[in-house]
Amino acid sequence: MSDKENEIRLEHLLEEEIAVVRPRMYRVILHNDDYTTMEFVISILMGVFHKSEAEAAHIMLNVHKKGVGLAGMYTREIAETKVLRVAELATKEEYPLKCTMEPE
Repeated sequence: MSDKENEIRLEHLLEEEIAVVRPRMYRVILHNDDYTTMEFVISILMGVFHKSEAEAAHIMLNVHKKGVGLAGMYTREIAETKVLRVAELATKEEYPLKCTMEPE
């Protein structure tokens, strides 16, 4: 194989490797406060994060007992959208529920 053919083959292999790189994931976290009801947190987990009632109750108890609960892992754009949606719903219902995201 000529040097030119090797170079083309190497470029092709590098392009294939780059194409399969997974996007960075982000944790979406709910934070405890003294005002948001447990029922509202469960409704957020079921409605925004599509959790079952049992999963939502488990996460809500983590928020309540540990101060934070992992709502899910998402790509950056989806995590941002979910954080904003929680903020909108909490504001509408006049709850101070805090939802943040952090890189994995």
